[in-house]
Formats: sequence, C-alpha cells, structure tokens
Amino acid sequence: MNHPEIRGKMTDAGKIDEDAVLRARVLLLGSDRPTRREEVEAYRVLARVSPLAYLPKLAGALILLGYEARAEETKVALHAEAADAARRLPAGVPARAELTQRALGAYERSLFGAGRRSEGRAVCEELAETGRGGRLSEVRAEEGRHREAAALLGAVAAEAAEVSDWTVYPWAAELSAAGLHEEAVDAFALAVTKGRRKAAEDDTPLAGLVWELVHHAGLLDAAGRPGEAGAARREALELLVRLAADGEPKSWSNILHWWVTLFTLSGRAAEPAASPAAPMPPFGAAGHEWSPDTREAYVAGIPALEAEAAALAGAGDGDHRLPERYAVHRRLTLRRSFATEWHGHRIEEPLRPLFDEGVALARRLAGTRPAALPQALTDRAMFLVAVGRFGEALDDYREAIVTHA
Repeated sequence: MNHPEIRGKMTDAGKIDEDAVLRARVLLLGSDRPTRREEVEAYRVLARVSPLAYLPKLAGALILLGYEARAEETKVALHAEAADAARRLPAGVPARAELTQRALGAYERSLFGAGRRSEGRAVCEELAETGRGGRLSEVRAEEGRHREAAALLGAVAAEAAEVSDWTVYPWAAELSAAGLHEEAVDAFALAVTKGRRKAAEDDTPLAGLVWELVHHAGLLDAAGRPGEAGAARREALELLVRLAADGEPKSWSNILHWWVTLFTLSGRAAEPAASPAAPMPPFGAAGHEWSPDTREAYVAGIPALEAEAAALAGAGDGDHRLPERYAVHRRLTLRRSFATEWHGHRIEEPLRPLFDEGVALARRLAGTRPAALPQALTDRAMFLVAVGRFGEALDDYREAIVTHA
C-alpha cells in the first residue's frame, strides 16, 4: 500500500506542520507496514518534534536504507544523514555512542565505496575518537603507514582483557611490514599461545592452530630465529599427524577465513608497496574489513594475472622465465583463494588445480630457486587442511619441512 506524502513544511514561525506530524504518527502506527523510505520520511518529521525519541530511530533507519541503495552516491547521502542524526543526540543519551559508531562506520565505508577516500579517512579519524581505532588502523595500513597502524592496533590490544586473533593478525602484520620483526613475533605469539590453550580444551579447530604455527614460523625466520621457526614447524607437523589419524575432535562451522587471511598475508611481499596515492589491501585483516576500494581492486586484478600467467605458459622460451611464471602464478592463486573464500566446501574444485600447478612449477625450479618448493608445498598443505584433506596435507608438509631444511 502506498502511503500519502508526509514530508512536512516549516511554518513561518519555524514550527513543523502539525498535519505532517499527524500523518507521520498515523503511518507508523497503522496496520500496513511502511516501506523503509516511508519510515525514514516519518522519522525525519518526528525527529524535529521529539529529537530524543526519534533521532535514534531516524539514524538506524537511514543506515539500513543506505545499505539497500544501489547507487554509491545515494548510499553516501543517506549514511551522511545518519551520522549527522547520531551526532545531534546529546552526550548523555545511552544509545548515542553505539549509534554514532554504527552510523560513522556505515558512512566511511560508503565514502570508500564511492571512491572518496580522503573523506572516508577523515570519518575514520572521527570514528577512532569514539573508541573504534581498528578501522583507522586498516586505512593506515592500506596507505603504507605501517608503524602508525601497528601503534593503533597495539593500543587496542593493550586495552583488551583477552586479545582477539582479529586484532593480533593485523597487528603482527603491520609490525612486520614496518620492519619490527621481533615485535611481530611477540605479538603473533599471543594468538599461538591462546590457540594451544584452547586446542587442549577442544575449544578451537586444530586446523586453525596449524595455520597459526606455520605463519609464526615464517615470522621467526624473518626475525633471524631459525631454530624456533623449525620447532614451530615440527609442532604443526605433529598436529597434522593427529589430524590425519583422527580428524578434528569436534565439528566446526566454516573456518576458511582463518586460512584465507593468513595465506593472503603471506603474499604481501610480492605486491607493490602501499602508499596514500596507491593504496593496497590491509593484509592481515579479515577480508570483510578491507576498504571497499582496495578489496574490489584486489579481486579485479585477477583477469590480468590470468592473462599474464597464460602468456608466460605459452611463451615457449624454455625454463629461464620459470621464476617469473611461478611468481605470477602464486599471486594469481592468492587472489583466487581470497575471491572464493565464501564458497565454503566448494572451493576445492576451482582452487586445487592452481595449488597443484604451483607445486609442479616449484619442482622445476628446485635447482635454481630452492625456496620455491617448500613454499609451494606449504601453500598446498595449508589449502588441503582447509578442505579437510589431512592425509595429503601431511604428506606435503613433511616434504616441505625436509626441503626447507
């Protein structure tokens, strides 16, 4: 049912049209549910009359209407209005802080989605002042300001009773990107320690701890601590032996985001350095936390990499271009894995050939680029863990450890 127009006009005395107020109340109390847009129009009118009661409702409805909008600039306008409505609430209103964070979060993402990055960054800075510094850290990371991002994430970690993995992963990643390798090792150790404790209580997937141990080993290598890196790899191998024999002790829902996040992070060094003029994804953060522009650009690069990989494969120039071919193929594998994360159990069919080809290319490189084979075998082993092929994963990882040594 279409409801009559309820947008009110201000009288000469500056008061809202009482007829508009009445129509708004009737609309909201009627038996016919208004559309989201009609609801917003009603709240706009009533927020002028009873701001404490209706500004929160207006802000919430604007946020949802913005999510439903197709045009990016429409999203921006609606979320800007939501943020303004939340800001207009007095400081003592209980819902103000949470609502302001929601509205600013929606607003900044709309701005990034519309390509208005500088404005989005400014809103992220405002959001950080409300206590949500994590989002600003991701923007700093995307622009190559790694020390600043690490400091923001470190502050979040310092305030938490128990640090979430989704703070630890990007925190360690930003420390590493800033060249603070010892600090990155110590930060990531928080996730490993918690993973060990929870695994002992059957309160976390063993697969997750395997991925964390393997990533921690890489951080230890970067810090010049090969003995500890080897110990971490052996611990991961012991867990794989257990998984191959008995499987996971408990059934878990989709945990692919753990694997994808750490796998994508492992490819950061092969990507161009991030800068404010040429932002890159905030590797180490979960994919849904990336700004819309960097996420879309990362996935949009897949066809070009596919074409480059195909051209190199068909070049017929012998093996001298194998290093380049392997590097391009790995970048393609990383991006395709990121793009297919949400396919759940259906990721094996499209991704398995990519990992198999990576291992095949690395075997051909073993004489000239010995680091390629343990890397490719580890990549495939961690993918096989993600799809529950624990026996095959164990075989690959055993060989990876031997070739790494």
